[in-house]
Amino acid sequence: MVKIRRPSVAGAFYEGKTESLKTQIEGCFLHDFGPKEIPKVAEAGPRKILGLVCPHAGYMFSGPVAAHAYYRLASDRKPKVAVIFGPNHTGHGSPLATMTEGIWRTPLGDIDIDDETANRIVHEARIVDIDESAHRFEHSIEVQLPFLQYLYGTDFKLVPICFLMQDLPSAREIGQAVAKALINKNAVIIASSDMTHYEPQETAAKKDKLALEAVESMDENRFYSIIEKYNISACGYGPIVAAITAAKSLGAKEAKTLCYKTSGDIIGDYSGVVGYAAVCFTK
Repeated sequence: MVKIRRPSVAGAFYEGKTESLKTQIEGCFLHDFGPKEIPKVAEAGPRKILGLVCPHAGYMFSGPVAAHAYYRLASDRKPKVAVIFGPNHTGHGSPLATMTEGIWRTPLGDIDIDDETANRIVHEARIVDIDESAHRFEHSIEVQLPFLQYLYGTDFKLVPICFLMQDLPSAREIGQAVAKALINKNAVIIASSDMTHYEPQETAAKKDKLALEAVESMDENRFYSIIEKYNISACGYGPIVAAITAAKSLGAKEAKTLCYKTSGDIIGDYSGVVGYAAVCFTK
């Protein structure tokens, strides 16, 4: 019996029907805040992109920002594996949790878990549990999948890792374990995170600029200390630390912010915004 992780936010965070969802994703790419064109997937190329940071709000809010990351990914030949780190907003399940079997379903189809890579990460990290309950209602990883499926169909595999515990040593340990598991694999790592939550635009943008400068310096210690020092409410800081650590271990030479916007930019209410950033790590 195949384990099926069914979508928990289809019809809410993104459209619940296949064609409507494709149209919605195209709208994110074509949006004024997006790349403004539909990506063409490169059939050949060097696979220089090791990692991305992508937001995970409803597509009407953060979709155009996320589209920048996926537009860039499309130009870089197709990865075979996507390892997606996401924060655990629900409180369900183990503090650090993956799945090692089954499929994840969205309105665009079913994606197989990469059991070999997932089991290797569990073996290397020792702190990651196999626990599907942590993933059942969590949206942070799920909302990345339709963008990947829009580009590649279902011709890639998934390793989801959900972070309820986001301390620096644990996040770094996961990053190091993932890097070991991905040596000689054609993979991309995606850290799913929104930035500052529910602060005035000016404050949010200032804090997020500091955090993103630390990400671009690929210094996970500095990033973590800035999150703590300025009390930055980015929800996936642990996933970002893990992504920086893994990308560096795999040979990343540059991290670049592709786009930063807030919910205020989308709806015009700047009194209490959520920040969204797309970042790309390349060899």
